[in-house]
Amino acid sequence: MFRFAHPEFLWLLMAVPVLILVYIYSVSKRKKQLKEYGDPKMLSALMPYASTSKPRVKFLLQLIALMLLAFTIAGPQFGSKLETVKKQGVEVMICLDISNSMLSRDIAPNRLEKSKQMLSRLVDQMKNDKVGLIVFAGDAFTQLPITSDYISAKMFMSSIHPNMISSQGTAIGEAINLAARSFTPNESSDKAIVVITDGENHEGNAVQAATSAYEKGIKVDVIGIGSLQGAPIPDDSGNPNSFRKDKQGNVVVTKLNEEMAKEIASAGHGIYARADNTNSALKALMDDINNMNKTELESKVYSDYDEKFQIVAWFVLILLFVNIFILDRKNRVLSKIKLFEK
Repeated sequence: MFRFAHPEFLWLLMAVPVLILVYIYSVSKRKKQLKEYGDPKMLSALMPYASTSKPRVKFLLQLIALMLLAFTIAGPQFGSKLETVKKQGVEVMICLDISNSMLSRDIAPNRLEKSKQMLSRLVDQMKNDKVGLIVFAGDAFTQLPITSDYISAKMFMSSIHPNMISSQGTAIGEAINLAARSFTPNESSDKAIVVITDGENHEGNAVQAATSAYEKGIKVDVIGIGSLQGAPIPDDSGNPNSFRKDKQGNVVVTKLNEEMAKEIASAGHGIYARADNTNSALKALMDDINNMNKTELESKVYSDYDEKFQIVAWFVLILLFVNIFILDRKNRVLSKIKLFEK
């Protein structure tokens, strides 16, 4: 990649055409002045060492030097430096339920949007930790591999929608198993899986998956999203008052399966918190993460762009140096050498 750190200085290049016009005007005026003294051919015999080409070369070198100087001040930067940074932190894989039931509005604005807002604030409070994201419904897949790039994490989180997975269901066990395989290999830092779900229509291997994760040294926290009373699920019509119905024509009501969520958290030796319209669940989750043992994490991050103005500055100095030794007059010694005359 290439960019200028201070592109506003490129406006200096606007002086180039102005200087060219001034130079053309001055040369034309000089010729007119010589004609006032006599025939230019006769006058050239009186000035044998006057050069017509050297002033042009000097002007060209000065013009190029000015252009390169503008590029130098603008601060050319090529690519970016990939650096290995070591920080004290933990690794957290988030498993987010994106099934259709997460569109229910018993939590404002709805369960999924509330989850995304909570995750965004969670990432904002992270400093040296790594975070990854898995989304699941009937299937589970990695939306964001574990990283310390929080900007990318928030970008991926904001784009999540139930349409990302066509098969419906709540494959919590599959998501936990995938998360357990997604941590950085050979890292000794504490690891945690955070499951955010309403537990609706869950599959039966979730508790077993949480137990297996804990046996690998990974605890499993669960955030229950939704109310115990339940709420209908909006359909795809776009009408906010139109809801999904079952085969008998009854409106489908989805409720938080809190008992199942607590069982998963217990099997994974993690915490359980219910998300509501307050920040209590986020606070409980952040406190739990902060209490984990932080060890040295190694991350490869892109630092600032690599400054390359020095290269252009050297060209400017060379051109100015050469320009000093080019005189407006012909060299008396060299002008007497006639290599191609008999």
